[in-house]
Amino acid sequence: MFCGTLLRVGLVLALSRLGFAQTIVVNGQVLSANESTVHPAFVNVDPSSSNATADLFLGETHQLTDAVLANLTNLGLTNIVLFGFGDPATAPNQSIIGPCKTFPGEFVVFPGDITNRVFNLLLGGSLIKTKPLASPCYGDYGNQDAAKCAEITSHWSDDSYIHTNDPTSINAILFEGTSCVPHTVNPYALNCTIGAYPAMSVNVTTTSQIQLAINLARNLNLRLVIKNTGHDYSAKSTGAGSLSVWTHNMKDIKFYESYEEGSYKGPAFKMGAGVQVFEAYKAAHEHNVLIVGAEGKSVGLTGGYILGGGHSPLSSLYGMAADQVLSMEIVTADGRFVTASETSNPELFWALRGGGGSTYGVVTSMVIKAFPEIPVTTMTFSLSTGENLSPDQWWEAVRAYFDDFIKYTEAGNYAHFNLNTSSGAYVWDMAPWFAPNMSKSELQALAAPFFKKVGDLGIDLKPVYQEYTNFYDAWDKSFPLELWGSNLARYGSRLFPRENWEDPAKLSSTFDAIRYVVDVGAVVSAYNVAPAPKSGYPDNAINPAWRNAVLHAVDIAAWSQEMTPELITFWSTQLTAIWGARWRAVSPSSGAYLGEADYIEPDFQQSFWGDKYDRLYQLKRKLDPWDVFYAQNAVGSENWEMSDFIFGALPSQNSRLCRKGTNHNPWRRSTTKTVQ
Repeated sequence: MFCGTLLRVGLVLALSRLGFAQTIVVNGQVLSANESTVHPAFVNVDPSSSNATADLFLGETHQLTDAVLANLTNLGLTNIVLFGFGDPATAPNQSIIGPCKTFPGEFVVFPGDITNRVFNLLLGGSLIKTKPLASPCYGDYGNQDAAKCAEITSHWSDDSYIHTNDPTSINAILFEGTSCVPHTVNPYALNCTIGAYPAMSVNVTTTSQIQLAINLARNLNLRLVIKNTGHDYSAKSTGAGSLSVWTHNMKDIKFYESYEEGSYKGPAFKMGAGVQVFEAYKAAHEHNVLIVGAEGKSVGLTGGYILGGGHSPLSSLYGMAADQVLSMEIVTADGRFVTASETSNPELFWALRGGGGSTYGVVTSMVIKAFPEIPVTTMTFSLSTGENLSPDQWWEAVRAYFDDFIKYTEAGNYAHFNLNTSSGAYVWDMAPWFAPNMSKSELQALAAPFFKKVGDLGIDLKPVYQEYTNFYDAWDKSFPLELWGSNLARYGSRLFPRENWEDPAKLSSTFDAIRYVVDVGAVVSAYNVAPAPKSGYPDNAINPAWRNAVLHAVDIAAWSQEMTPELITFWSTQLTAIWGARWRAVSPSSGAYLGEADYIEPDFQQSFWGDKYDRLYQLKRKLDPWDVFYAQNAVGSENWEMSDFIFGALPSQNSRLCRKGTNHNPWRRSTTKTVQ
């Protein structure tokens, strides 16, 4: 305890001696450090220096090195000590600054004016001070604009691109604190506050910018977050008082008609960390190939989606998106830039393919397999209860569909369907049944037994078929731009295993568990998919429950603005404690998909990674002993906790992040003069 106090005091004194104006020393003369005297901190390295077959992108050749830092140190640049690299071998077990991540305004220099200026100089001008997306609707940030507010408001929920193009906006605003949203989202809002949005973001386009941000965060014990698009259900891209690495503009794409890496030989793409699904699919289509990616158009392909596994309309044919990765370029917690592949840092490569985002580093690019273009047939239909169809008949029709999930996925099919009673009637929307490499007649033959059963019930479903010559057109026409940014719902999910369809009693129990959730008023949005292709799949960190699944089901608890906090808390609790418990009870050996799971998933380690968790955790401790990277339910996150909660049980990202067991003892602010 005494030693720790001395270390903290030593750091305070060291920081307090840093300059109060940014300067450098040239030939004994003290000069102001500005754009004319300090260039961005990087050197250009050879593009072929990667340990992967693919050359580095231009932005990846701009790298921070020991020599660059030594030169800036010799020049006496103010606060350059804050940007030095780390050494995992000598890292302390706990930060010497304290048990909590540093908050803005404490004794250290974040976000101090001088450090910000030096940081921005080294970055080349890419530092962004946060103004929440909806700030034009309020007067708090000096940018109130009725026309701009009206534009943001009109597209808040139905245009995810305005959010993915913003440095800090995220999907899971409930856990952010709903601190700055249009009045249509929160009619009771009186002002706009920063909430859990990062204090600042770095608009990264080069490796060196990522290295500088990671080094600063590690050396000052800042909370660091990574935002690509912000799609995640669990608000992993935000955190109060944090510094954010915004990878959205790393958009490079290069196609290789014949690529060799390890045992693979064939077409491939190298894609930057900011490439979104709509961009990746378009590029593939232009080269008459396809890639395994998400259903959602604005999802970031080469970010948290692939790092978390990534299910796809093509997964029953080719596996998960992470299965297609041949190599990655990444900046790790010590600030170093490395290649991860089967032959270079193979243990890290294993973990990055399914181990989750915001855990081991910041990826700058990936090389992924491509496949020959194929035709696709889709089918849609809708079935609702009414005067001529009772709920029991409706459920019989749904059960007729459920019975053959194994058969559909073995044929390479994928289906996304929704079950709900939100309109007062039971509604089943097939949106769509997606059959890659199948003609209309082949899909009709596959589905014929199902339609016969439904016909025997006296129901005429009237399916609509559409044939496409290629995957891109089928995907583009089948999946609309996803909805975004509601604080009126919470999600859970479960992967239901094949074995439940091989045992009639288990199948009935599974079906009853899903029916219960719909009957009590929830929405179930589900996917008939089995990402264990006949061709096999690589050994990686993807949840083993995925390899046995034939159904990924998402349950949604929703409420209205008019509900009392007590009633909202009730529905939120039902999701985890009642509905989730029923689903877990009928699939005890399975798990859930970390990208679309309950924010407070019980035993998330087992649920998201099964028997792979210990290996992932040990690697996390080895590569990131400082806990530079943290995200809700990420590997190692059980060692940390938020100080505040929403609706009693939901950790608020708009609160203090501290080591577990220390948040009850608030961090006392230092009385040492703040360095700017």
